[in-house]
Amino acid sequence: MDNQNFTTTILVDKTPKEVFNAITNPRGWWSEQIEGSTNKQNDEFTYQYKDVHISKMKLEEVVPNKKVVWRVLNNHFNFIEDKSEWVGTRIIFDISEKDGKTQLHFTHEGLVPQYECYQVCNDAWTSYIQGSLKSLITTGKGQPNTKEEGLNTELIEQWGLPKK
Repeated sequence: MDNQNFTTTILVDKTPKEVFNAITNPRGWWSEQIEGSTNKQNDEFTYQYKDVHISKMKLEEVVPNKKVVWRVLNNHFNFIEDKSEWVGTRIIFDISEKDGKTQLHFTHEGLVPQYECYQVCNDAWTSYIQGSLKSLITTGKGQPNTKEEGLNTELIEQWGLPKK
């Protein structure tokens, strides 16, 4: 069976350290609505986009300038039947050198075509990695979601997350 996990790759004329620093700054490329630490092993953070998507991530593996792995601890989508599709999946950023440049290979391990959110998530990750993260790496400015009001306080309380 072919590997069906979502993957995408970018190649940039920047150092592995610059790529690593951008990855560990998801507020600069994914969303300004991230709470918690995002750069050391065992750090935990939450991502939220309005009332549409909220996730709690743990940095499961951090190898400076080489690899970052987030484990999805909790997840909620308001637009699909199985609200917790991502729970237990891993989001992997592999950094390597290729042809004098730095390659970032992104894998969302467990995000497969059988998921109801697959097409929406595929399109979103492609945009974030190929667009916003690549822009942050190459120009110093990404296009993250802006900070939004309307936190899902019920889930925040249920997951024991800090309130603002």
